[in-house]
Amino acid sequence: QMQLQESGPGLVKPSQTLSLTCTLSGGSITTSYYRWSWIRQPPGKGLEWIGYIDSRGYTSYVPSLKSRTSISRDTSKNQFTLQLSSVTPEDTAVYYCVRVSSDWFVNYWGQGTQVTVSS
Repeated sequence: QMQLQESGPGLVKPSQTLSLTCTLSGGSITTSYYRWSWIRQPPGKGLEWIGYIDSRGYTSYVPSLKSRTSISRDTSKNQFTLQLSSVTPEDTAVYYCVRVSSDWFVNYWGQGTQVTVSS
């Protein structure tokens, strides 16, 4: 059974860098054709795509967050990491790591982790 688990601090101060790690069990992040992705949901709003890293290590980010976002991976630990710099209270959200198939279906979700940006 494949599982994704997010980890990281639940509280980040404004202007700092948010860093979250997703650990995959029951699979490999180097398996072809999948995009290992981050999505978030701000309070009272819909889901927002952040970006992904694929099995080759190629990354892609949503334009609105691209200048502040970096997604990397550690294949030895089967993990991928989100870093979002210069955060503001508007970055407060539940953050999810997900697996996206080659035809753009989200077929596995982590449980999500709440991140609050506040001083």
